Amino acid sequence: MKSKLTYWAALVAALLLLVGSALPAAAHPLRDDGKPAATSPTAAGGSDQLQPDSGTKMSQSAAAASLSSYGITWSSSGGCTNRYNSTCTSFDQINSGTVSSVETLRRASGCAINITGGTETGHASGTYSHWNGYKVDVTHSTCVTNYVHNNFSYIGLRGDGAPMYKSAAGNIYADEGSHWDILYY
Repeated sequence: MKSKLTYWAALVAALLLLVGSALPAAAHPLRDDGKPAATSPTAAGGSDQLQPDSGTKMSQSAAAASLSSYGITWSSSGGCTNRYNSTCTSFDQINSGTVSSVETLRRASGCAINITGGTETGHASGTYSHWNGYKVDVTHSTCVTNYVHNNFSYIGLRGDGAPMYKSAAGNIYADEGSHWDILYY
């Protein structure tokens, strides 16, 4: 019976994740700090509908300078930033919206934030992936965990069993045990 429940919970979580990412941006009108998301013209019609705030691609140095100005740190097992090395933590080609969202997490939570995964190779592929600049891994800490649990909605288990929480902005925080795998739309 337990395996059937786990199967259904994983299926529902996967469907919620798929439906959530397919929703129009207007369904995600708030950032993680509760402020309105940015608006931008759509590529097709130039309307003022809310769009995911992924922003523009940033260089390693620009992203590092911005994150550092908020007291955000980063580390890697390889002590490097090369995007093509899986033991590095790279910000090369990260979305500016991802950087600003991590900064918002730092400011809103008051927690120390250490990034252990960025745009480097070695993560799962997909549109909303680390490689494409939408995701970061953040060191697991009591402060970050309490902030996520107290401010975001539990939405079920990911396919790999990681508990997922969704912010008001629609961002997904997956607890992978040793770190938070965070998807910023």
